Amino acid sequence: MDPRHIDGDLETILLTEEEIQGRLAEMAAEISRDYEGKDLLLLGVLKGAVMVMADLSRHLPRHAEQDWMAISSYGSGTRSSGVVRIVKDLDTDILDRHVLVVEDIIDTGLTLSWLVSNLRSRGPASVEICTLLRKPEAEKTPVDVNYVGFDIPNAFVVGYGLDFNEKYRNLRVVGTLAPHVYT
Repeated sequence: MDPRHIDGDLETILLTEEEIQGRLAEMAAEISRDYEGKDLLLLGVLKGAVMVMADLSRHLPRHAEQDWMAISSYGSGTRSSGVVRIVKDLDTDILDRHVLVVEDIIDTGLTLSWLVSNLRSRGPASVEICTLLRKPEAEKTPVDVNYVGFDIPNAFVVGYGLDFNEKYRNLRVVGTLAPHVYT
């Protein structure tokens, strides 16, 4: 969806479709070099990472299997309770596999830290992280991220997989939501 179709809902466009696609192409080239000769499994975290995973994998100049997980860590409202629950687990056995977790955004790092620990307990050859967006100012738990598309301010963003009440995921850009939409 083009941002013109939601006139007034976005306060600012942080990243255009061209900027996102350009950076994903660069990241795919880095990933391809780093995993040369290795059997790579891309693990997307639902629902937000769908767009990132699809476009990143299309930019890869090599084969890469894909699998998906859905995890939940919500308490009241938009604040995490710190309790993580697997809603949809992997279909693939990751024993001795090279796993690259693909995320849409990293903010506090709490849920992702839990996920990486859970995955490492399954005996993979490696577990690394790739994210399109990271909010350094929101970090509460340090997470080692190998591939970062963009560092962004600690603001509520939507688009390119990120939602507000399940809307705006299919925006081709990333932008800050106007306060009148969520107040």
